[in-house]
Amino acid sequence: MKNLTKQNSNHKYLTLFLGISMFVFGVLKFINPFKGWYQAQVYKSNLPIYTFSYWSGQIGEIMVGIILIILAFLTTSYINAIHKILFHLTHIGIVVMMLVACYVHLHPNVPSDVLPLKIKPPFIPIVFILLAAVNVLKTEKLNYK
Repeated sequence: MKNLTKQNSNHKYLTLFLGISMFVFGVLKFINPFKGWYQAQVYKSNLPIYTFSYWSGQIGEIMVGIILIILAFLTTSYINAIHKILFHLTHIGIVVMMLVACYVHLHPNVPSDVLPLKIKPPFIPIVFILLAAVNVLKTEKLNYK
């Protein structure tokens, strides 16, 4: 039983980390110099419908972040259907947003000076995809114990 409690707390911390990170990255896109970098990324990567792509990235990250922060603090059972649906939808959202981020990083028109850490390889998006996958797998493992 002690091991299960530790797994629950690790799951909570990972969910909280993902939530805070997504929220902060979304909010930073409203503040310069991040706002200018983000505008350049969306524009130069030729994402469809500039305005939609621009706002969906910001609002998506903020909403996913808020939901994950709330879910991390809910102490309800993991069997709760709404909790489970929101948990999985937010992680799908992370994966989709990070796949778009990988596309932006790899797009030849996007210079490295408008990317996080000024590097072209999409290390940060890939790490977030892996963290989301690990969190979902850990949750599924906890649900079946």
